[in-house]
Amino acid sequence: MSLIALAAAVAFAAPVNSVPTPVAPAAVAAAAEVRLWRVDCGSLKFANFAPFSDRGDYDGQPHDLVASCYLIKHGDEWLLWDTGLSGSLVGKPSESEGTESRLDETIVTQIARLGVTPAQVKFVGISHNHFDHIGQAADFPGSTLLIGKADYETLASGKADGRREAIAPWLSEGAKVIKLAGDHDVFGDGSVTILTMPGHTPGHAALLVRVTGGAPVLLSGDQFHAQESFDRNLVPVFNTDRVQTLASSDRFRAVAAKEKAVIVIQHEPADIAKIPAIPKAK
Repeated sequence: MSLIALAAAVAFAAPVNSVPTPVAPAAVAAAAEVRLWRVDCGSLKFANFAPFSDRGDYDGQPHDLVASCYLIKHGDEWLLWDTGLSGSLVGKPSESEGTESRLDETIVTQIARLGVTPAQVKFVGISHNHFDHIGQAADFPGSTLLIGKADYETLASGKADGRREAIAPWLSEGAKVIKLAGDHDVFGDGSVTILTMPGHTPGHAALLVRVTGGAPVLLSGDQFHAQESFDRNLVPVFNTDRVQTLASSDRFRAVAAKEKAVIVIQHEPADIAKIPAIPKAK
């Protein structure tokens, strides 16, 4: 998908809402053990990274990003956070208008190294509706989909540049989908919380994981695309709402500071090594 198509697909402006206060820590430690793995979900090479700053910071500059997904074990239950690029790219890299998309291995084959099957994944959480975060969602048809309500509606409407098929298992009446309009405590004990952070898309979210025996981890979704985006508070051209994005960036930093969390910018090659890849866990 070209960046131009991506920009068009997300141009559904949302009203500016007040920014929620940072999520409160769990009152008591979660009874269930919480562990976290990184899953390789592809890579993206841009001949011109200009659309990733609406101030012209990257004009004419190439840049590489990764697509990372995350597997969380909560007791005997599993959550997959984001599903990366389409599995159809394995062995068949795609190049379009100066953007190369590559995937070496599917999520299903990677989690199999832990003995985990798609049927065991109770929840699939989606940070937002862009192609590099929803590409393999349909490989988990029995899971409950957790996604921002506005992003779900964009995908279901068919207006999102052919991405409706990514959520095909959750389009029928009675499908197992929870459409989020605010923060969501995934397991009900404060250990894993989806944090609403609109702006990049209307239903965009980040994920806070309180790992057993370690520092909490805050996964960015696309709140930031690179370390420089975080450091300089950059906003991409293809966001739905600049004011909301900046407010959500403030919230992200506030949560990280309050929780003393490890920040993982999911597209930053230098950041993803903070979380071990399968088969090791944090």
